[in-house]
Amino acid sequence: MMKRIEELLEERILVLDGAMGTMLQQYKFTETDFRGVRFKDWPHPLQGNNDLLSLTQPQAIAEIHQKYFEAGADIVETNTFSGTSIAMADYHMEDLVYELNFESARIAKEVAVKCTAREPQKPRFVAGSIGPTNKTASMSPDVNDPGFRAVSFEDLRLAYREQVEALLDGGVDLLLVETVFDTLNAKAALFAIEEVKEERGISVPIMISGTITDASGRTLSGQTAESFLISVSHIPFLSVGFNCALGASQLVPHLEILSAKTPLAVSAHPNAGLPNAFGEYDQSPEEMAFQINEYLEKSLVNIVGGCCGTTPAHIKAIAKLVQEFAPRKCLISV
Repeated sequence: MMKRIEELLEERILVLDGAMGTMLQQYKFTETDFRGVRFKDWPHPLQGNNDLLSLTQPQAIAEIHQKYFEAGADIVETNTFSGTSIAMADYHMEDLVYELNFESARIAKEVAVKCTAREPQKPRFVAGSIGPTNKTASMSPDVNDPGFRAVSFEDLRLAYREQVEALLDGGVDLLLVETVFDTLNAKAALFAIEEVKEERGISVPIMISGTITDASGRTLSGQTAESFLISVSHIPFLSVGFNCALGASQLVPHLEILSAKTPLAVSAHPNAGLPNAFGEYDQSPEEMAFQINEYLEKSLVNIVGGCCGTTPAHIKAIAKLVQEFAPRKCLISV
């Protein structure tokens, strides 16, 4: 599988899926829907725990993966962005982490296998989505106590290890450490991945994607695009890139830095523009594709998709666009 992904990256630009959360919002699931039968008596509120829907509304998750594949995606991400014991503590569901990740991976892989069987000339892949958690190891959440940390590297390593093992057991083809706002958090995830790889004697393609949070061109923990790249370059990645926080146009200068500084594949899955006053995304598929066209004309990316606000319509427009361009030359190292 890894060799096939490498071959495809040399042949064409691969397309990643769009937003899971944006699509789930369209279902208008209530608290009752989130609970399902199994968790109807859970003593804590569950609405908003999108990862839980892999257990209580698995058909909806499968439908979303299916729609993205039909739109032209080569890779879909598992519904596991918050699938760590650290993030699940908000819902008192730490004990469900393995099951949540395993089932999310299994659902996505099942859809991918069916789509590949129908179109063997266009193989589909599943990336295990590994989010940043809701805590940061580099900064204090208390302005009055700058030395305090709400989470340690070891806490993160153990949490990520559990997630990684479940994702692999569930059948993912790649691992995607994404929306990295604190590189120390990401390093804990990467450390856990390398541990599991060594113990299992396996090689797994790894994608990493940071997020530039404002016009200063830095991550939340203060790194520029180049410093982010340098600080994670000890890991053999399939790709490095950026996602979320910014729209496609705003990501261009940061992708230019990555493309110029790394021989690896470069990925980008930006938001559908910037959010409006209500936190919603108004950018149309056509507008987003027009902006992403600059990535392709400048040969900045090897993998491209969408983040917040994007839908299958956005991915369809992107998938159509990339067919007109040759892939960026890179030296893959996994």
